[in-house]
Amino acid sequence: MIAERIQQLKNELPENVQLIAVSKTKPNADIQVAYDAGQRVFGENKVQELADKYKALPKDIEWHLIGHLQTNKVKYIAPFVHLIHAVDSLKLLQEINKQALKNDRVINCLLQFFIASEDTKFGFSIEEAQDMLSSPAFFELKNIKIVGVMGMASFVDDEGQVEKEFKNLHSYFQLLKSSVFESNADFKEISMGMSGDYKIAIAQGSTMVRLGSTIFGNR
Repeated sequence: MIAERIQQLKNELPENVQLIAVSKTKPNADIQVAYDAGQRVFGENKVQELADKYKALPKDIEWHLIGHLQTNKVKYIAPFVHLIHAVDSLKLLQEINKQALKNDRVINCLLQFFIASEDTKFGFSIEEAQDMLSSPAFFELKNIKIVGVMGMASFVDDEGQVEKEFKNLHSYFQLLKSSVFESNADFKEISMGMSGDYKIAIAQGSTMVRLGSTIFGNR
């Protein structure tokens, strides 16, 4: 079933939209099935689980950390993580930069924006992000690369609200692209959309969808 679902999604998703298979809590055997079906990009929420899976599974997997990241845990994934989605503070960026330097790497990051109505979500406001991106402290960071933005819509049935929130994230992306990152070709990703709302996200310009239950079934 996992292989069929991946094939179906690859046929369905536009060419410019990357499928991130969210494998949190899933056994390595399920990830291996997805890998054998051609999937190479996987997203995990928890650092320890991600580190364990990295050790056990094929080394050409692109691992994305999509959950909230605490500064004291960055060191465990810095040697291998491909992209960190949920960067929500300068302090976290500084730690990622420090650990990337230790590993002689440049780590790709997305800035997480708060677009939902729920207080449980993390993320910058557009003003906070602009302040940070223009700060001297940000310019000192040579071992991180901001490649786009990320956001999570409200967990509601109102598709109009979800659409509006994704539209807001897209407008933040465009604002930053036309100002701070105008000459930066790497700033091109908009990570938005999960199993319940990815079609709305794609319609609003998403370039990365994070799908778990759509691929692996419900937990």
